[in-house]
Amino acid sequence: MTDQASGGLKTLRNQLDEVDARLVELAARRQQLVSEIGRFKQGRGQQLRDFRREREVLELVRSRAETVDLDPALAETLFRRLIDASLTRQEQERVRLAGRGSGRRALIIGGAGRMGAWLAGFLDNQGFDVLLADPSLADDGEKQFADWRSAPLDVSLIVVAAPLKKTAGIIDELVESRVSCLVAEIGSIKTPLIDALNAAAAAGLRICSLHPMFGPDTRLLSGRHVLVMDAGCAAATAEATELFADTMAELVSVPLAEHDRLISLVLGLSHALNIAFFTALVRSGVSAEQLSGISSTTFDRQLAIARDVAGENPALYHEIQHLNEYGHIGRDALHEAIELLKAAADDPNHAAMRGLMEEGRKYLDSL
Repeated sequence: MTDQASGGLKTLRNQLDEVDARLVELAARRQQLVSEIGRFKQGRGQQLRDFRREREVLELVRSRAETVDLDPALAETLFRRLIDASLTRQEQERVRLAGRGSGRRALIIGGAGRMGAWLAGFLDNQGFDVLLADPSLADDGEKQFADWRSAPLDVSLIVVAAPLKKTAGIIDELVESRVSCLVAEIGSIKTPLIDALNAAAAAGLRICSLHPMFGPDTRLLSGRHVLVMDAGCAAATAEATELFADTMAELVSVPLAEHDRLISLVLGLSHALNIAFFTALVRSGVSAEQLSGISSTTFDRQLAIARDVAGENPALYHEIQHLNEYGHIGRDALHEAIELLKAAADDPNHAAMRGLMEEGRKYLDSL
């Protein structure tokens, strides 16, 4: 490359750097305006999310993109990310400004786990003074405790985010300790806990059962579900739902006895499907690199989900499959579906395949 060409390239890159810097500054200014809008809405009791306004923004962005010869799809993708960031900021600021935990303490048993850490940040943002208890923590006697029994129990809220096999015993001990605060457990499976939950409520413990249907990397709660189960203390259930009152999470009341049957499909089946998918790939004898090099859009999407599942906690995933007494429902359905697919694929006539796909479309069109 000649010196002249090199100088021209450097000039263009400098200009690009200036544009990038300006984009960052404009994004920051947009976030500042978002905060002002959020406070304005909160002061007037308005909902944070306005889908009609979002649609108007995206339509305007696509229209403007066309006038400046920018791919409208690229412009929409960029602004969807900005909108999500804006909603996250507004939601977190609304929770913080509401200050529902101000002057109150919360203890998270299992606070070093991934969901425990998420809850710690969530409650801290509400103003709670958060204490963590977990065997993996260094005990400082103030904020962190290796044994929850040595932590102060004169708190306003105790969240049990411990491994499922230990949760029932912890609930029993909280009953014996005669704690007076709200207690919420967040296990992914409920059948092993039902007896302990019902006995605790009957003994006067203010306890309820929650199941956040999202992972610990979640920042924006809009469109996310939190399952709420009354374990026999309606007042505790109502109080627990208030923890999410200032968010955009969708709280769904589910009968405690029905939870695991539904979860066998929502979690059990989806986990089993992805484990089966990457297990089939492992045993195919073809490298992931080679397959990725010729991948399709559908394969890329499935591969991304499977990669996330493969990176999760095996012990937790085993609990969800093994400890759910209804877990066989999802696995049996998957096994039957694979047999039907095999038969349809082996049939020279495509009628069976068409039937499966038409059934699927009809089922999914009801969403």
